[in-house]
Amino acid sequence: MLSFFVTPGCKADAGNQTAAAYALVKRVVPRMIDKVVVELADKQDKNDWFELESKDGKIILRGTNGVSVASALNYYLKNYCQCQITWNGTNLKLPSILPVVPTKIHKDTPYNYRYYLNYCTFNYSMSWWDWSRWQKEIDYMALNGINMPLALTGQNIVWYNVYRKLGFTDKELETFFSGPAYFSWFWMGNLDGWGGPLPKSWMTDHEALQKQILARERELGMTPVLPAFTGHVPPAFNEKYPEASLKKTTWLDYPQVNILDPQDPMFEKIGKLFIEEETKLYGTDHLYSSDTFNENLPPTNDTTYLSNVSGKIYGVMKSADPEATWVMQGWMFYYQSDFWKPAQMKAVLNAVPENRMIILDLWSETHPVWQQTEAYYGKPWMWCMLHNFGGNVSMRGNLKTVATAPSAALNDPKSGNMVGIGLTPEAIEQNPVMYELMLENVWNKQPVDVDSWLKDYVIRRYGKLNEDAQKAWTILLNTVYASDNQNDGSQNVITSRPTLQRGTPKHTYKSEDLLPAWKLMIKASSNLQQSDGFRYDLVDLTRQVLVNYADTLHSAIASAYAKRDKGNLEKLTGDFLSLLDDLDDLLATRNDFLLGPWIESAKRCGHTKDEKMLYEKNARDQITLWGGEKSVLHDYACKQWAGLMKDFYKQRWQIFFAAMKQSALTNEKPSFDKINQQIASFEWKWVNQTTPVYPEVPLGNSVEMAKKLFHKYQPVLERTYGITRE
Repeated sequence: MLSFFVTPGCKADAGNQTAAAYALVKRVVPRMIDKVVVELADKQDKNDWFELESKDGKIILRGTNGVSVASALNYYLKNYCQCQITWNGTNLKLPSILPVVPTKIHKDTPYNYRYYLNYCTFNYSMSWWDWSRWQKEIDYMALNGINMPLALTGQNIVWYNVYRKLGFTDKELETFFSGPAYFSWFWMGNLDGWGGPLPKSWMTDHEALQKQILARERELGMTPVLPAFTGHVPPAFNEKYPEASLKKTTWLDYPQVNILDPQDPMFEKIGKLFIEEETKLYGTDHLYSSDTFNENLPPTNDTTYLSNVSGKIYGVMKSADPEATWVMQGWMFYYQSDFWKPAQMKAVLNAVPENRMIILDLWSETHPVWQQTEAYYGKPWMWCMLHNFGGNVSMRGNLKTVATAPSAALNDPKSGNMVGIGLTPEAIEQNPVMYELMLENVWNKQPVDVDSWLKDYVIRRYGKLNEDAQKAWTILLNTVYASDNQNDGSQNVITSRPTLQRGTPKHTYKSEDLLPAWKLMIKASSNLQQSDGFRYDLVDLTRQVLVNYADTLHSAIASAYAKRDKGNLEKLTGDFLSLLDDLDDLLATRNDFLLGPWIESAKRCGHTKDEKMLYEKNARDQITLWGGEKSVLHDYACKQWAGLMKDFYKQRWQIFFAAMKQSALTNEKPSFDKINQQIASFEWKWVNQTTPVYPEVPLGNSVEMAKKLFHKYQPVLERTYGITRE
């Protein structure tokens, strides 16, 4: 493993960044390592830039830092070699002779900051990541121009050390730390203890991992964002410090947590100690994330109080680090907009010096708060794409918005001090087209021509031009990728708790609109089946078509039950359950859609049998119940994965259908309370079991399975949707 020492909290010098850039080239495209020359700029400009040219038989990658050099490499791979690197399918089939760059390319970015990640990403996607997986992600960041990643790994040891210094025992902290699948909400002050107690070995392992992550990010020239103290204190705090001013807050149906009032003298003491301890372990780049009121309302809307709180939080950061800049998620201003009126927002924002706070407009592509706040009343802010909630699996997003809205905001006189763009998804490793397009904005001041870009995207992804695939993607552009509805993934009927009462699915397209795209992709498969990206897309599209069909089947089942049509009810419920089996078999052909890697990587984090069992329970619980047996968040983080389809979702529907058929047979009104209790009992049992062991490697051929399902379901879908064949 190549790595270069970087003083904690400092960007690498030019020599180390050059070496780090060469190491990245070797990891990503080892064949090119002797064909490239890395050059770092002598002086730093306000904004980053890169240059790409051919000279003396070499490809020159020149830039302001390691990230810029990596971006030059990615530009070359995409635009000259027709290659692509994504989470879900990579094409690195380089031409036998590397193409020459005929004229020097110069690209600069209009954005000081290119932010990455959301607190939730660290759990919905990254809960069980090891260094190997993190290394790939950091390379991905650099290749795409990210220079401001959120860095939360290894935080629990900071909290532990701070509270131990304040006199808390290990026993008193047992009910404080959450399990590994719920850290994000623990760090944000939403919950205590759920999924724990957390073993000390986890803390020490992830301290070491965080040091690796930060060293790599810094040696490439990134400035990671570390968290600051938010006021979250252990349950035993009021016993040790009975004079402290605590606010009891409740998030959803979880037990109350203690939040220390920022105006209490202890807040400054703990906040300063927190940053000092964090800096001792991890260094600092002077960027600190803090969201004291994340989905927790302040005790009053009094502007003086809010101003004092905000000023105090920043003051604590400054006392520990005079160069501190507060990075705040703007989520609360949307999520609890009834509370956060202009006066309240101004009170929070204006209490901090203008150049010492950056706001993340977290969901700009759908709910841009900057337009309602006079661009955050003069504070620096960043346009961010949220896109995914809970790691739900669904083809969705709005490509046209992402292609034009960032540059439109940048060039809007009303946008104020827009200093960056960012990706803030709750989960990654899905819908790669959305993220590839969003990241095109990093090096562009003007809108992206989405039609032209999409054509090039498909060629890069599949490794060659194919007219059928191009036509299919034009359909997808105007259907699944013309949607602003965030619930497309979480509201499919299969992964919802069984019920007969279901509204119309909130797609912004008709289910039958996808059939022509499906047919075109099946047709293209004979020519493109060697492409990893094509195989992923074919499985994903087939999955989406069939999941949409499940909604139609469900409506027919509800209708048959209402009519007590026993024969039709038997047939339709059988079709529904068979569809789940078919989906499971399809998803099993791609690693991207397997349950096994999620659970097995969780178990590998454990050192003992008990730790492995705890982590497996965390892994199973988060993607299903998200809490206890009666959790109100059940299915929020639902996944359409092989293993879950047959062993979890199908089992729930079998319980439900059996009760419905019995009710239709006897004409007795079903007891939905009893049915839900049966389902809840099954769910809790599944969360707590450790068998079966789910495979970590795909089974079967993706293309052959998709073709099989196409031939089985296409005639059925055409009849169902009233489509006449040409």
